[in-house]
Amino acid sequence: MSEATLSAWGRLALPGVELLGEDLESLSRGTTLSRGMGRSYGDSSLPALGTDRVVSTRLANRILAFDAQTGVVRAEAGLSLVELNRLFMPRGFFPPVTPGTKFVTLGGMVASDVHGKNHHCEGCFGAHVRSLRMRLADDSIVTCSRTELPDLFHATVGGMGLLGHILEVEFTLHRIASPWIFMESERVRDIDEFLAALGRAAPRWPMTMGWIDCLQRGRSMGRGILMAGRWAEPHEAPKEPPRAGPELTFPVELPNWALNPTTASLFNMAYYWRHTQQRVETLVAPEPFFYPLDAILQWNLAYGPRGFTQYQCVLPRAGGPAAVRAFMELLTRLGGASPLCVIKDCGPEGEGLLSFPLEGTSIAVDMAVSPDIQRIVDQLNEFVIEVGGRIYLTKDRFTRPEHFRAMEPRLERFLAAREKWDPHRRLRSAQSVRLFGDRA
Repeated sequence: MSEATLSAWGRLALPGVELLGEDLESLSRGTTLSRGMGRSYGDSSLPALGTDRVVSTRLANRILAFDAQTGVVRAEAGLSLVELNRLFMPRGFFPPVTPGTKFVTLGGMVASDVHGKNHHCEGCFGAHVRSLRMRLADDSIVTCSRTELPDLFHATVGGMGLLGHILEVEFTLHRIASPWIFMESERVRDIDEFLAALGRAAPRWPMTMGWIDCLQRGRSMGRGILMAGRWAEPHEAPKEPPRAGPELTFPVELPNWALNPTTASLFNMAYYWRHTQQRVETLVAPEPFFYPLDAILQWNLAYGPRGFTQYQCVLPRAGGPAAVRAFMELLTRLGGASPLCVIKDCGPEGEGLLSFPLEGTSIAVDMAVSPDIQRIVDQLNEFVIEVGGRIYLTKDRFTRPEHFRAMEPRLERFLAAREKWDPHRRLRSAQSVRLFGDRA
């Protein structure tokens, strides 16, 4: 046990008492929050108080059972995705859903109910979870699933760790035809064309996503690169598996002024035009396809000591292309965006009471923390509320409680579940204090 300053990926740091060890069942007793690899962007994995004891799950990473016939695996909550992939990809298995980073634990994947490039086909990670073993706020240990304590299960999936400490996760891996991705990439001229291209790609490809230039205005607004992929068949792929790429680390913390509208625009222009052909088909390794930013460790230092946040929202399909275009116009007008802006196609809403996606278009944009950041987030949230969308709690740091309540019709059911399973709010985070009024 040690007093420490705990940091989120956006570089927000708060004091807390962190417990680290292999015996998660013992360590979680009496603690207020579980914390994995700390890659949530905002305050969801940070303690509410400096005296709060937070249990780190990183060393509780054993695989407890695996059925090679069905792909069902049971593992401790601290098992990382990078380790899971290392062990199972050579055996022809891969997680059914993966987020955009491999530096995340199974417990974190459940708590955030992560989604990926294949949401329109496979939904969120929680859709593939069979059961959870948990320590509750009263220190009892239970197993929950869709048939056993289903209300607890559905509140925990996407529940940001506020229903209990996840100790073990049982879920189903998918078989893959080869360890290679067959990818098609396409240069797209503007946001309207991008949405049309996403619509055409979704029925043909199980995995789709796009990078868009969120600094361009006018006719080129929303231009970018659309990427679609599937697992390559054995006859399409090399006999040898992909070689691991070099492990690079961002060398220094840049000063705050280094990433500014001018440098971001230059980067975006270079990235867009480096895709010299209109459309390219190629074989790629899973790492750069699923986890492009993980190729450079500590890339968050590029934003300087001020840190950054990511604003991620989903705009419902009912709003159509007009809503997406209006959001992009607002985003570019407000400023604050960086070179990283991702657009994805989302399928139907998941089972978790606070799971993020709904059927529509997801847009995620990194923004440096600045004196204007609260104003920017407020105005984006007001637009999202107006069109019936929502934001992703795992990325959020600045949403006001009244805005979250206005965009989340399922919130009362989630709060009722918390009242049932943790009436004294022993489990809490800095985010739950901000959004749900938990005591600090």
